[in-house]
Amino acid sequence: MTIEPDKIDVILATDCGSTTTKAILIEKREDEYRLMFRGEAPTTVEAPFEDVTMGVLNSVNEVEELSDRNLINSHGQIERPHINDKWSDIYVSTSSAGGGLQMMVVGLIKTMTAESAERAALGAGSIVMDVIAANDKRPSYVQIERIRSLRPDMILLAGGVDGGNVQQVVQMAELIAAADPKPRLGAAYKLPVIYAGNIDARDAIKKVLEDKVDLVIVENIRPSLDIENLEPAREKIHNLFMEHVMAQAPGYKKLMSWTDASIRPTPGAVGDMMKLVADEKDIQILGVDIGGATTDIFSVFRDSKGIPRFNRTVSANLGLSYSISNVFTETGIENVMRWIPFDMEDRDLRDQVKNKMIRPTTIPQTMDTLIFEQAVAREALRLAFLHHKTFATELKGIQKKRTVSETFDQSADIAHTLVDLMSLDIIIGSGGVLSHAPRRNQAALMLMDAFQPEGITQLAVDSIFMMPHLGVLAQVHKKAALQVFHRDCLIKLGTCIAPKGICKKDKKILEFEFKFPDGKVESGELKYSHLLHFTLKVDETAKATLKPARGFDVGAGPNKEVKTDITGGVVGIILDGRGRPIVLPTEKDVRIQKLREWFLVLDLYPEWVFDRSR
Repeated sequence: MTIEPDKIDVILATDCGSTTTKAILIEKREDEYRLMFRGEAPTTVEAPFEDVTMGVLNSVNEVEELSDRNLINSHGQIERPHINDKWSDIYVSTSSAGGGLQMMVVGLIKTMTAESAERAALGAGSIVMDVIAANDKRPSYVQIERIRSLRPDMILLAGGVDGGNVQQVVQMAELIAAADPKPRLGAAYKLPVIYAGNIDARDAIKKVLEDKVDLVIVENIRPSLDIENLEPAREKIHNLFMEHVMAQAPGYKKLMSWTDASIRPTPGAVGDMMKLVADEKDIQILGVDIGGATTDIFSVFRDSKGIPRFNRTVSANLGLSYSISNVFTETGIENVMRWIPFDMEDRDLRDQVKNKMIRPTTIPQTMDTLIFEQAVAREALRLAFLHHKTFATELKGIQKKRTVSETFDQSADIAHTLVDLMSLDIIIGSGGVLSHAPRRNQAALMLMDAFQPEGITQLAVDSIFMMPHLGVLAQVHKKAALQVFHRDCLIKLGTCIAPKGICKKDKKILEFEFKFPDGKVESGELKYSHLLHFTLKVDETAKATLKPARGFDVGAGPNKEVKTDITGGVVGIILDGRGRPIVLPTEKDVRIQKLREWFLVLDLYPEWVFDRSR
């Protein structure tokens, strides 16, 4: 039975993660929805339990005890009988247990139709295991073996504009047919394959695949070179995820019978929340979720036509526990060492990595280990962001007129990233290293060092990784999701003001004046390679006048003054004079001294941390 949103007063939501299941209880208090209680328990999708609902019930039981509500009935089920006002009104859930949604993408041109298909799959919350394209230079037998061995949950097949070449699209379908792929979960059903390509090839695709797989046909992802139509494919991915993948996972049929809305993949729900907030505030957002094995980047930026474009990328081997060695290998020891504010032997740093590999679920127990993990986090975030910028681009193949041969020559195709840091409004960080940093200043500087925002940018973190719960809640109650997001989920760190440009050390790059709510006025100048910090509380604003030096830009253009309101937070205002891009000194002693200077300005760590004679 569907409940009208204005009659919903109590909401229960869970997120079944790969290791932990998290439950939250939201209640309506004086016409406003607020987070009241939370609980968590180990996820139970694998042996010996093999029933995801056990972990769900354990986490909800913790909330039940804290809230003095009846959330589980006498039969050990979550339901809402409405006997009295102690039951919840609705229950929603997300899931990435069992590895989440794992997909393969097959297309014609790797940087055109295949890339659009990958965007659709990532936006739906999947992990893309591989992208196979007609021009990816792998022999057909290698591609077939790849499809056969990976055993994805489903495959998205795209290719060709409407009315274009049919033969090549059919050839890609024949690769799938030859591989005869079997699903990862559930041996008794056919693997779902979504065809989202040239409409003229549909009949031929049916002849090739209909008997081999569970074929579903949706609208073309790229009906023409200048149009990208991702929503039909994304929606179908979500539906098939529910009907096929979730139905085969241990205990999910039972969980689905309890929920009042479709179970969504955890990353997809986070993306939904990012899009909702960007749309509500008409802002451009950059979000990150850094975990133990992967780092997800989400963004909403406007394209050249002013249309908001959502993108998500998954850096599957960049994490801080299970994948820490991959981060270390990809970035190199020098790039990690450059964020350590004291002299550290290479051997000691390598030992830290090995210790984390041996015990991936441990949290830092010493200040040195904390500083090491935050240094690695900066590099994981930086590498994931580089990946995201190359993927979040204008549509490829339409930047200029070209011949047919040039269209297939990818070296002739120059795509421009949608990521514009100067127009970015807010960066939202989540994941243990950011959300649970011992001091919020540490999270703020990690975001600044990794993403290097330009101009005026707000910084925030997700308090307890609540965005998945709110993303799925938004399907049935958008108002409640947004209220809890702004009041309880989002911790406003403050605002970073970073003039873009490069010059000589200690040269003036900005004159500033802040008029604070209490009447106090702070004015002065920011020098190159320096940081300045001012206190401005959450929900307070200061009137700012910013005059960049010659060659520097704070948002209005080079050398142009900006007058605006600056938003506060638990950290306040940070003036970042390190230039863009940030260039650290190459000499070790100078670099260490400069890091200590920055860290002390922001009070990142106690002063005794830097005294290595102790």
